[in-house]
Amino acid sequence: MAYDADEKTLTAGMQVVEKLGLLAKANPALSDDLRMHTVTALFGTIWTREGLELQERSLITLASLISLNREHELRLHFRGARNLGISKAKIEEVILHLAHYSGWPTAVTANTVLTEVWDEMDGES
Repeated sequence: MAYDADEKTLTAGMQVVEKLGLLAKANPALSDDLRMHTVTALFGTIWTREGLELQERSLITLASLISLNREHELRLHFRGARNLGISKAKIEEVILHLAHYSGWPTAVTANTVLTEVWDEMDGES
């Protein structure tokens, strides 16, 4: 069954995805249904709610992904954070803070992935 998204939520979700710059590195293995659900339900509904700015939502997302040690998604969201203007130094501070809560292995992985993503994006500019 295909996900039925309303146009307003889909448009809002696509605007967030574009600001984050996630399309260039999105997982091509996602089904169209899962991709549409993600854009509308997550980015078009949750990321567009009042109460938090996009940068704050990005940092919260990074904290969750770092703590859960989700390397693939971290690569996407580190790119998104940089595209939103969040500095590498600020993200490194988040990683250091989380090392004390989620453990050193998650922090080491996150720091390694952050450096790889930043170097990759520097090469793209």
